[in-house]
Amino acid sequence: MTSQNSDSRSPRSASVIGAGQTGVTAALGLLDAGFDVTLYSDRDQRGLRDDVPATGTALEFGEAQQAEAALGLDSFQTRAPRQTGLSVRFAGPGPENPELIQFDGNFKGFVGIAVDARLKADERLTAFKERGGNFVVQSVTPETLDTIAADSDLTLVATGKGGLSDLFAVDESRSPYAEPQRKLLTVTVRGLGYGKDVFAHRGPAGGRHSLFSIIDDQGEAWWGPYLHKDAGPAWSFIGWARPGSDWETRFAAADSAQSALRIVKDLYRDYLEWDLPEIQSTTNITEDPHSWLKGAVRPVVRSGVGHTASGHVVASLGDTSIAFDPVAGQGAQSGLIQAQRLAAAAAVHDGPFDEEWIAARYAELLAARGDAANKATSVFLRVPALAEIAGVAFTAGAVHQGVADAVVSLLHFPQALNGVESLEDLHALIGQITGEDAADVLARFTPAGKFERSSYAGPEATS
Repeated sequence: MTSQNSDSRSPRSASVIGAGQTGVTAALGLLDAGFDVTLYSDRDQRGLRDDVPATGTALEFGEAQQAEAALGLDSFQTRAPRQTGLSVRFAGPGPENPELIQFDGNFKGFVGIAVDARLKADERLTAFKERGGNFVVQSVTPETLDTIAADSDLTLVATGKGGLSDLFAVDESRSPYAEPQRKLLTVTVRGLGYGKDVFAHRGPAGGRHSLFSIIDDQGEAWWGPYLHKDAGPAWSFIGWARPGSDWETRFAAADSAQSALRIVKDLYRDYLEWDLPEIQSTTNITEDPHSWLKGAVRPVVRSGVGHTASGHVVASLGDTSIAFDPVAGQGAQSGLIQAQRLAAAAAVHDGPFDEEWIAARYAELLAARGDAANKATSVFLRVPALAEIAGVAFTAGAVHQGVADAVVSLLHFPQALNGVESLEDLHALIGQITGEDAADVLARFTPAGKFERSSYAGPEATS
């Protein structure tokens, strides 16, 4: 065990278990609020930065960026490539995969930023130690957590989807999925810029918009600007494979960054060839062997309150609270917002951080964002209960720019879905956005027929 000790003591102490992006953000927030904070990690700082993959793109938008600003933290808007919208294409099932729906939505009043979570956590951990935080390299078990919680006024557990998450009961009413809804593959690459010539066939913004493509019976694919810890400005791919699909079989074969990129290029050749020239121009980030990842996430909402063996109360944080499928970009955002809200509430609280206080803060998070973020994720996954709503929303987006902008803005503000429980509710929302009867909007839809193909003439790579 190694540690860096704080020079001063505070009347109130906090412990944070887990030094990923969310954990270190909460630790910094509590430190600046006057707490004596100890941050625990099972890896040292170099290992956290260089020995593990990034668990997703950590894509975030306005509300999460505002949470970081409230904590006085860099949101990377001046350093990372900025995303100003999302281009969506939807192809139907079957051998021909008919090209049906396309729209290019703009983010209104906010931008998207995707930053390597390892980079962000590393910089914040450096700041935490420089400001007097206590960083302890130690694998925390349920037994050691019992001792830590006994000595802390407030203990937060941010060990992700595994780790100590079993201390927090699954909220069955908010967790309808018995298993993951998709298998995932991600890889980060270099070789593309962000000019209007990149993905110009998708829309006038070119490389300033990220891409979301759906093959109905196979899965979803996202491609977007990204800030990598070593390579700097880059691009990142995430694919979601439906169970039993050809995509699932292909994703399972990935065993390195190189093989992951080959699989992605073959996927675009066989299913998404309208974007193929840009994808062919990309190359691996050779200095980072962990620039890829495959796996699966079962969407689960857990309790905000857990108890150690001796009955000490601990709070869940980030992915330990809510494990999102990353299809709608809600995981990193929710964790950052939760960290900021907890730090702000703790700063002004005079009483004990007991079960009642922790449960109340978690209920506030669910009401303010968590439940809406879960619904938006399910819409983008097109799970059976919401598939019809997703289909109508995407269809209307192909007809009316205002609806297109509203659909892609769910990534930033999922609360827009509050109150949308049926097609009638959705029709009413479409009417509010367009000023027209929703039936008239939908009646103007015609299938795309054939998406415009890329004529990108940038450098082509074969690796």
